[in-house]
Amino acid sequence: MKTITVQLPDEVHKGMTMVAATQHISISKLYEYISQNMLRGYAAEVRFRERVAQGSRKKGLAVLDKLDECYGE
Repeated sequence: MKTITVQLPDEVHKGMTMVAATQHISISKLYEYISQNMLRGYAAEVRFRERVAQGSRKKGLAVLDKLDECYGE
């Protein structure tokens, strides 16, 4: 595990301290949780962009049209 130093505005730090306290976790755990969520979101975006690059625009639009037929606009 690595140690990092982060400089935050006082108000942001105060807010993060409050969030950690209400969640009954340390600030370190809160930042770990936030970092993991950011990485998961980034990985999902990368996978999505890879699939877009491999996909067919025509087929994708056909699927959306089918959804509109089933569920309306």
